[in-house]
Amino acid sequence: MAYEGILLGMGNPLLDISAVVDEDFLKKYGIKLNDAILAEDKHLPMYEEMTKKYEVEFIAGGATQNSIRVAQWMLQIPGATSYMGCIGKDKFGEEMKKNSKLAGVNVHYYEDGTAPTGTCAVCVVGGERSLVANLSAANCYKSEHLKKPENWALVEKAKYFYIAGFFLTVSPESIQLFAEHAAAKNKVFMMNLSAPFICEFFRDVQEKALPYMDYVFGNETEARTFSKVHGWETDNVEEIALKISQWPKASGTHKRITVITQGADPVVVAEDGKLKKFPVILLPKEKLVDTNGAGDAFVGGFLSQLVQEKPIEECVRAGCYAANVIIQRSGCTYPEKPSFN
Repeated sequence: MAYEGILLGMGNPLLDISAVVDEDFLKKYGIKLNDAILAEDKHLPMYEEMTKKYEVEFIAGGATQNSIRVAQWMLQIPGATSYMGCIGKDKFGEEMKKNSKLAGVNVHYYEDGTAPTGTCAVCVVGGERSLVANLSAANCYKSEHLKKPENWALVEKAKYFYIAGFFLTVSPESIQLFAEHAAAKNKVFMMNLSAPFICEFFRDVQEKALPYMDYVFGNETEARTFSKVHGWETDNVEEIALKISQWPKASGTHKRITVITQGADPVVVAEDGKLKKFPVILLPKEKLVDTNGAGDAFVGGFLSQLVQEKPIEECVRAGCYAANVIIQRSGCTYPEKPSFN
């Protein structure tokens, strides 16, 4: 099977500015632990304050880009994955390009001359992370870039598409182009619920893309928010996963599969009216560095097996393996080679 360009991702490429902070810092900026939000004006000074006050690390991030990089690392096949998104023409953007090339991902960035490369503050307290994203250039992605022949060629070549829900705030029309192409060509289109605010405030664009989704990923908090927004009156993650999987589909080629992670609790998979639960690899608290990128890594591991047409059990096992590696390191980083067998 030819793996070149088999998996294509599109999203917000962000440079993570990661630091272990304290409760007071979170309070000062009105940040909740384990949340992911877009920066408002009140948050803008925090990036500067973090770099002055704490020991920060700069790590190439952005949810979709993390998942694609992890899938690439797990596959160990050069050029198996591609990625698109928008960066600025600046040193952070150059850093991002260098980082992605080293990771073996074929990146086709749209470079915007008017805005700086997007950043994401990763505030870590007690190993738990909270994200505040200042999209900047990432917010400038245009579907015209996608339509250029050299970029659309990546779409034609790919058999699997993955987009984090965060991109719904940027270019729903690009998502629709991916989705409709996948449905027309019987390819696999996948998205992530990504954050409670996406389910709450971007409900319309999320619902427009949902019929095209062959796989829906998310965590328990996002699933419960989705349920609340749709008036389902249940907090039961298994019920919610089933309901999402039964949402009407645009194409009947693939039945929708919903995959919900729950931190240290089992992964819930809903498929064809049936539920499966898979335990995760438990990690002693002292080995936990931070949870930043854990969900992204899970998806990356999962996708690395899915594109090889492995059974769902193997996909989940690889997802759990990748997440376990990432939470023992700072940010979404990994050793040179995976030891997954």
